[in-house]
Amino acid sequence: MADPLSAAVVLRALKREGLTVIEHDGWRTHNRNHKGPWGPVHGVMIHHTASTGTDATVDLCRRGRSDLPGPLCHGVIDKKGHVHLVGHGRTNHAGLGDDDVLRAVIAERQLPADNEANTDGNRVFYGFECINRGDGDDPWPDAQLDAIERAAAALCREHGWGARSVLGHLEWQPGKPDPRGFSMNTMRGRIAARLDDDEPPAKLPKPKLPTVDLSQLRRAARTDPPRSGTPVSYAGAKTVEAALVDAGLLAKKRLDGHFGSDSVAAYAVWQRSPAGGGYSGVDADGIPGRASLQRLGKKYGFKVAA
Repeated sequence: MADPLSAAVVLRALKREGLTVIEHDGWRTHNRNHKGPWGPVHGVMIHHTASTGTDATVDLCRRGRSDLPGPLCHGVIDKKGHVHLVGHGRTNHAGLGDDDVLRAVIAERQLPADNEANTDGNRVFYGFECINRGDGDDPWPDAQLDAIERAAAALCREHGWGARSVLGHLEWQPGKPDPRGFSMNTMRGRIAARLDDDEPPAKLPKPKLPTVDLSQLRRAARTDPPRSGTPVSYAGAKTVEAALVDAGLLAKKRLDGHFGSDSVAAYAVWQRSPAGGGYSGVDADGIPGRASLQRLGKKYGFKVAA
């Protein structure tokens, strides 16, 4: 969890990253905080504006529309690569998105497909609107792409985040196309390089994977089901439950770290599935084994220790 940066720190971070920053009247206190909380924050979201013209676009993002009050982002990045600060706090930029995506951003792992709109993104993401028509033909000047890279890296650097804490609106909310015209994977690669003292990696570095202790997980699977409430006997169980949720085998409301009967039943389904090893009988009793757990970890991003 991370508290939002203060307006002064945001400004300082952007300037330290070499950006030209234009401050618009009242931006430090212009927000939608009266409509809900701002923070904890978990990442940076990139948008395109579907508009042209710097002055008109900045004004729109600052004031909003009758059906969507401003501010509509924290900063507007124009074609010249200038960052216009128009708000600080909760802004109307992200809307409702997928909680699975949020969990992946927090864990800094590969993003799943966004197929739900059940989580408030305005609370948890910084947002940059980038001036572009979004029709696939409007070019993205090098100066603007460089500014997107620098702006996202600046906030990641202040929070100690990696490049996987940056996402596009299209990766968060089903049906959204922005930003259109460049690849977010490529942009994350650029941000990763910048955060690594500008030494370009061959590819986006893999995040550090959590480790699940097989013996402790097996003990939890045997002892948790008969226990009342949701006592957590092994914290690593939550990592496995999250993988089972991602696999569509466990209800999200059961993701509580208590490896109870529902988690055991879901794991049994995984053991029986081809991806889990195609086991049957006593080998598919829902008590994790090394081979099936390694298969789950390989697919959903964790390591297995004895």
